Parts: sequence; C-alpha cells; structure tokens
Amino acid sequence: MRIRGDELKKLANERGLSVEQLAGAVSRMKADDAASAIRNWMVGRDHPRCKASDIAALANALQVQPREIAKYTSSVMYHRGSGRKVKLVTDLVRGKSIVDAENLLTFTTKRAALNVRKALKAAIAEADNSGADLGALYVSESRVDEAPVMKRFQPKDRGRAHQILKRFSHITISVQERGETADAGSKSRKGGKGR
Repeated sequence: MRIRGDELKKLANERGLSVEQLAGAVSRMKADDAASAIRNWMVGRDHPRCKASDIAALANALQVQPREIAKYTSSVMYHRGSGRKVKLVTDLVRGKSIVDAENLLTFTTKRAALNVRKALKAAIAEADNSGADLGALYVSESRVDEAPVMKRFQPKDRGRAHQILKRFSHITISVQERGETADAGSKSRKGGKGR
C-alpha cells in the first residue's frame, strides 16, 4: 500500500490543512520528520516508506476513507526476461479495469504475462484486504525496471569467447480506485467522433 501524493495534496488544499497540521496526525515520527515525510509524499517520493497506519491517520485527518488516498502496489523481482519484452505486456494492461487486465493477461501468449498477472493478483489481494471496492479498481501504474544482468560466455574458435547477456527485470503493478474525475474523463472519450 502506497500513498497517492497528488490526491493527498489536493485534499489538503480543499480542506485548508497545512503540512504541519497533517504532520500532527502521523504519530510514529517526530513533528519535523513527519512534516518532511509528508512533503516528500505530496511530490511523489516514497521516502520514508509510507505505512498503512500513516495512510489511515492522514485519511482520518482529511476526513476521507483510506482507500481514497491509497494505491495498492505489488512487484515481481528478477523476472527472467528483458525489460523490452516485458514492457509490451505491461503497456497492454495500463489503464484497464482489473477484469479486463486479467482477461488480457490470461490469453496473452507472451511469457512475461505470467509474472505480470502474478503481480496484478497480489495488488488486487492487497486492495481487497484493505477494503477497497474491487469493481472500481483499475491498473494505474504498470512499470518495468532493469535488473542486474547475468553474464555468460560462449567459447569460439581460436581461443575467443563471445559474451552472452541474460537479462532480468523488475515488474511493478499498482491498482487504485477510479475516482469521479477519471470516470468523467472516460465518459467524454467514449462520445468521440464516429461512434
């Protein structure tokens, strides 16, 4: 579970709460450290790591449900495949509802679809445990990062060796509830030209 910084900033501005007032809600840190952490979270940095108790405390201070300012993230580390090949699959599911994304991953013939689906199911399970509305979830982030490369060599003639790079990648999938602004945007796109 991670915090959505843009939503936290927007709600704090709507409620007229300053960073120092929000820092008072986070009881596990000193006031200065909590204020610094909230500033980091508002700009999208997850340092220090935001815990579920912090999200619940901030949601209580903002008078909203924790699921309104949280996104649910899962990662599969060291997937055996290059980032270029996995990116084809992650681009396929970004922005889709979780039902559509799961159907696409079930019937995609790419090998990376198995681990992307595993990360998606873990993120959905985390959202379900936190009490999110599963019907309103969509894939908000699907990212592939490069991992360390395993280096091997193929012996060749006259004592030479050709290098073989076996690439790995880290897959990250985040789901969150679709808000009213996202619903309004999707409705306006459906009514486009020629439809």
